[in-house]
Amino acid sequence: MATLIVSYPVSEGATFDRDYYLSRHIPLAQSAWGQFGLQAAEVLFPAAGQQPLAAMVIMRFADQANIDDALASPGTAEVVADVTNFTNLAPVIFRAND
Repeated sequence: MATLIVSYPVSEGATFDRDYYLSRHIPLAQSAWGQFGLQAAEVLFPAAGQQPLAAMVIMRFADQANIDDALASPGTAEVVADVTNFTNLAPVIFRAND
């Protein structure tokens, strides 16, 4: 199992549309990367109070090669371009092996 984590660190003046992220962006990523072995996507939002992240998604793939294939696919350009539709924050990507 391999994991791709995308987080959105909070900065001054940050905006983040949770509804859009859940209803449009995550389904877009699932559609683009499902054929490359995306098995699950778990979205986490911060608890009340000051937190370092606006959101985080944990995406599970069978292995790192699946992540490489997904990120190199033509659909990734659309996923990346969609970020400006829900936030002005720059995403941070982290890969992990389980």
